[in-house]
Amino acid sequence: MAPTGSRRSGYSRRAQYNLFTGYVIAGIGALIGAILLALSFFQPQLFGGVRGAAQGGLSPATETAATVRTGSKSVWENISGYYRAGSKNAQLKREMEIARIRLREAEAVKQENVRLKGLLDLHEAETKPVAVARLVGSSASSTRRFAYLGAGSDDGVAVGMPVRSPRGVVGRILEAGSSSSRVLLLTDTESVLPVRRAGDEVVAFAEGRGDGLLRIKLINLGINPLEPGDLFVTSGAGGYYRPGIAVAILTETTDDGGLARIVSDPAAADYVSVEQIYEPEAALGAETPIERELTD
Repeated sequence: MAPTGSRRSGYSRRAQYNLFTGYVIAGIGALIGAILLALSFFQPQLFGGVRGAAQGGLSPATETAATVRTGSKSVWENISGYYRAGSKNAQLKREMEIARIRLREAEAVKQENVRLKGLLDLHEAETKPVAVARLVGSSASSTRRFAYLGAGSDDGVAVGMPVRSPRGVVGRILEAGSSSSRVLLLTDTESVLPVRRAGDEVVAFAEGRGDGLLRIKLINLGINPLEPGDLFVTSGAGGYYRPGIAVAILTETTDDGGLARIVSDPAAADYVSVEQIYEPEAALGAETPIERELTD
């Protein structure tokens, strides 16, 4: 059966009321918006309180968002900075190692220059050297104590010439080749050197023991006046070495003298000088021991 006409007209009337109400509300909203827009152009200060209240209400949320954003940025910067710092630290360590190596090389060159300058100053103040050369080897595996010098007869080196470093006596030339020589070190068992205590006239002989030490034997026996720490220098007796060159420092006393360590360690003396044989003037025209040895 078809619906009645009253129901359809009622339904349409309700829809018309709703549609009319929507238009009215939209018109009112548009009118209010137009009024507010006009006021914002001509009287902007009227909405300052409203904007302030709105900003105050939104501030906690915006502060939270800003804190989260800043915190996340800081965390990322810390992580990236950690990895960058690791790579920079590794690079700095490599640079420091290279710098330490260069510093050690510079110190070695400086020490070598000091030794060479010491030799030059020594010779300028005293005597002109026959040759300045490097010790190129030693007899570490032998019971004898020899060293080998990178200079020979072509450089003016001859048998018997004293060999010294800036610190003191090293030994004397035992054999001389054309371009190299063999040096008899002070610590060799066949080495005997007249010495005296620096500062007075206590004379003795410094004899090699073959173990890196010297045996100091007093000439005048009696009460031993020596004390550990005494410095012994060449006396000039017997030729070969000029007087006053450092030889050894006493480390232990004995009944007839003591034991001493050499001042000029050949292992630490890279460069040495070869000097002329010291020949003191003989009294009444007598031959010196060196002259007698060379004549024989």
